[in-house]
Order: sequence, then C-alpha cells, then structure tokens
Amino acid sequence: MISFTELFISNAHAEGAAAPAGGGFLEFLPLVALLAVFYFLILRPQQKRTKEHKSMMDALQKGDEVVTAGGVLGRVEKVGEEYVSIAIADNIVVQVQKFAIQMVLPKGTIKSI
Repeated sequence: MISFTELFISNAHAEGAAAPAGGGFLEFLPLVALLAVFYFLILRPQQKRTKEHKSMMDALQKGDEVVTAGGVLGRVEKVGEEYVSIAIADNIVVQVQKFAIQMVLPKGTIKSI
C-alpha cells in the first residue's frame, strides 16, 4: 500500500522528469510584456507631463495670469530663478516656488471671475 506522502512525492518527481528542458525566452515573455505596458501607460505619459510643465515654467513672464497648486489665482509680477512673485490682490504680493505654478490662464481670466 502507498502512503499519502509517497503519492505526492512520486507525482512531483514525475512532473519534473516530464517537463521540457529549458523554456528560454517564452518564460520571460510575460515579464517583458508587463514592463512594456508599464512603460507606455505610466512612465511615458508622466515624462511628457513633466516636460510640458518645465517648458511652461521656463516661459513664465511678467503679466501672466496663473493658478498655483493651492488654487490661488494671481498675476505674475516678477520671475526669478526658483521663485515667482504673484500679485493676488491690490498691494498684496506673495512669493511662490516656480514648481507651485500649476497652469497659466488666458489673459483677462481674473477680471472675468
């Protein structure tokens, strides 16, 4: 009579002997496909957004109307290397980092609000 453990051990040896030697490229194909999907759906669009944001920050100039990441609307008064002075009301100017600028609005947007 065969014990319960011998039954499983013999099956495991039988499967190992029957398996084809080497799998080569086919074993790594799902991993390669996953990496390709990850690149095209996540990394590439993020790099594109980063590039567009950097070009927008480089193009900032005095008089542009902007929205910060915190939702503050204002008009650019002065542009420095890392900081931008934004007038948010009469005689109220705040300084924010360039990276905090979320978008540039069309001219006249603040007056229409």
